[in-house]
Amino acid sequence: MTYNDFDPQQTQQELTTVVETILAEAKSKGADNAEVVTSIDAGYSVNVRLGEVDTVEYHRDKGVGITVYYGQRKGSASTVDTTPQALAQAVEKACYIAKHTAEDPFAGLADKSQMAFDYPELSLYHPWSLSTEDAIEFAKQCEALGLAQDERVTNSDGVDVSTNQGVHVYGNSHGFIGVEPITRHSFSCCLVAKDGDNMQRDYDYTVARDPDELLSLEQVAKTAADKAVNKLNGRQVKTGEFPVIFHHRIASGLLRHFFAAIKGSSLYREASFLLGQLGKPVFPDHIQIDERPHLLKGLGSSPYDSDGVMTRAKHFIKDGMLASYLLGTYGARKLGMASTGNAGGAYNVFINTSDKDLSALIKDMGTGFLVTDVMGQGINIVTGDYSRGANGFWVENGEIQFPVEEVTIAGNLKDMYRNIVTVANDIDKRSTIVTGSILIDSMMLAGE
Repeated sequence: MTYNDFDPQQTQQELTTVVETILAEAKSKGADNAEVVTSIDAGYSVNVRLGEVDTVEYHRDKGVGITVYYGQRKGSASTVDTTPQALAQAVEKACYIAKHTAEDPFAGLADKSQMAFDYPELSLYHPWSLSTEDAIEFAKQCEALGLAQDERVTNSDGVDVSTNQGVHVYGNSHGFIGVEPITRHSFSCCLVAKDGDNMQRDYDYTVARDPDELLSLEQVAKTAADKAVNKLNGRQVKTGEFPVIFHHRIASGLLRHFFAAIKGSSLYREASFLLGQLGKPVFPDHIQIDERPHLLKGLGSSPYDSDGVMTRAKHFIKDGMLASYLLGTYGARKLGMASTGNAGGAYNVFINTSDKDLSALIKDMGTGFLVTDVMGQGINIVTGDYSRGANGFWVENGEIQFPVEEVTIAGNLKDMYRNIVTVANDIDKRSTIVTGSILIDSMMLAGE
């Protein structure tokens, strides 16, 4: 089966039969409970550089994950072979492991009452009728537009076009079987600008469930070219404490550290700077962060989590207070709490924004650093310490003055979150964490 002859209905039937077969086999071997996750994904990607085809890659992936429980002893196995014999052997291996594993008092399926038996259809399946030949021409056109934007754009790191469709099925011994047909499409353009001896590269991209909601290739090409040109002739600035704006393209990453700190595994291991902060102020009181898992066509939408528990809209931050942790079934039991329907992570998270755009945010900052790129892994979720290399633009008198490179920004996430002044309305919808640019009152900037 290739991308073009992918049949979601047939695939759904095939995978549902696989799940039912495994659950019956596990029961016949004496397992008290079992759960299965299985999927088939098909797609392709093309890469074009300087008008020539660099790569064309097709993929078709199939996988089955099996977990069985004997009381609170757990065993898991996986296979890519879905023949009856192979499935029986995989179940046998999972059962063997479970029988020789120590009991875990927190192991087991989520409660039946939490299952998403009546889950909504979220319109996540929208195939792209684009042949590989058309995708190649699409990529060539995008690259040509990017190279034509500015005479300083002299080279290309390529244009990628990717499309994928699949069906994911989860089922367990409670009689729950959930089916999700999904698609995901994207393309990106990466360009190189040169001025004298100075060269810079940058990129732009678009991603969506529905190909009709992708940005235009003209917009992606122009943005990639503009970003590369604007980075030319960057310099360092002096060390000091300054206000910092995290541009919307990286602001979601800043909030991602918050979710890493409130997830169950970080909390029950006591490896989080937000340990014991439930119900306490973590952000300024004007900040709200909420989850909307049932958005139609949402990149992070899902009617149920990876435990089969119904997802639901909720606040993680309400008036600056930590209103909810991020918990699946196992983490919740370890903490003596209830699952929040977040096994597998958060689903479509939004932070509230002001009525100000990025230009207004820059004017409000006055003098400071607009960060457009961060690099390095200097984040300690245990302590909240934050230190990363950064590039961006220096701002004085509310106006961008020049590009900045090879500096370090540092602080502590506790202080950074509490010192958020404003979130701009220039939201970036290309992430499961949707946010605009974020102005933080003060951070340490290490430059010259």
